[in-house]
Formats: sequence, C-alpha cells, structure tokens
Amino acid sequence: MIASPDRTPLPRNFFDRPILEVAPDLLGRVLVRSTPDGPIALRLTEVEAYDGQNDPGSHAYRGRTPRNDVMFGPPGHVYVYFTYGMWFCMNLVCGPEGRASAVLLRAGEIVEGAELARTRRLSARNDKELAKGPARLATALGVDRALNGTDACAAGDTPLRILTGTPVPRDQVRNGPRTGVAGEGGVHPWRYWIADDPTVSPYRAHVPRRRRS
Repeated sequence: MIASPDRTPLPRNFFDRPILEVAPDLLGRVLVRSTPDGPIALRLTEVEAYDGQNDPGSHAYRGRTPRNDVMFGPPGHVYVYFTYGMWFCMNLVCGPEGRASAVLLRAGEIVEGAELARTRRLSARNDKELAKGPARLATALGVDRALNGTDACAAGDTPLRILTGTPVPRDQVRNGPRTGVAGEGGVHPWRYWIADDPTVSPYRAHVPRRRRS
C-alpha cells in the first residue's frame, strides 16, 4: 500500500539543511506522538530557529555540554529540555552532524487525538489552546526528557515522527523576533508562524527575572 503524500514521513535530508531553510519549511508539517493510550497528531503552526554557536540565544552558543549534546548529533533527532523548573520544550535538530542547530516547536493544531491531549491540558479553555506555546505543546503530547535524543526519522515504531503534511505557501508565512530571548539573540527575526492561525502563541519580549531578596 502506498502512503498518501500527506502521511509520508519526512526524510533525514529534509533536516540536513541550513536552519533558516528548515524552520519555515516545518510549518504545516504533522508531528505524530505515539503513546500506549493512542496517537496524537499535531499540525505545526509556529516555530523558532536557533543557530548553535553562531547564535547568542542558543543553548549551544558556548559549546557542547551534557544538556545540549543531542543538538550536535545527527539531524532529525529530538532535543528536549527542562525550563523554569517545571516545563519541557521540544526541538528538532537540523544541519550536519557536529554543528549544533535546532528548531523549537512553539505551537500547533491538534488534528488527531484531541481527547487524549485534553486530559493533559485541563486548563485549556478550548482546543485552540491545547498546544499554543512550546510548554503547552510538549505537555499536550506527553513529551519529557525521556524522549530526548529520539530519532524522528527512524523507520518502524517510534514515539515521535514527522510527516509531510501540507506545506504552507510562502505568502502565508510570517516572521519576527523570537519570544522571550534576551540580549543579542533577541534581535534575530527567526520566529516563523502561519499568518492569522488561531493556535499561534502571542509574542512576548524578554522580561528579566527578578531575584528574590
């Protein structure tokens, strides 16, 4: 049986390209999370690019560490990190092996398995909010550090994979500053989203965290 075009997994060479080519091209693609309770499929509507050691906003800017090691690995793998002591965020590694770059998955539309996603996102007021923001996206899909390093391009059973979906026409793609990024990295217009899509998260400039006295 030949898979329909929109359900065809993206090949590894899709991710083995410059980060600023991959990031906008991920919009409209479908991320499938397989779980014991059933699958959840999400159409990507918002992403952010991070260019490793060339990018002050990237986790890999100061070099390789145990935390960011996956970013230096083969393209098409999943990089999951923990932030603010409470949330997980999910990225897809891009570019050639040994050169760290990744795309943060910021938001998406749940197109399959919404019932399961709702059980993980009880505070969502409607289905448009289920994956509206990177931490919400990871929570809705049940993504945590156990999935760090997962090969999203692997054949056969895999907990995460990326399908071709329906690429978004370039005239529907918008870009602007990344959300919440401080310093020199905050000026890069490397956040990409689908114009007028209700699942896209609102832009927020970086606000320094106050230290407790």
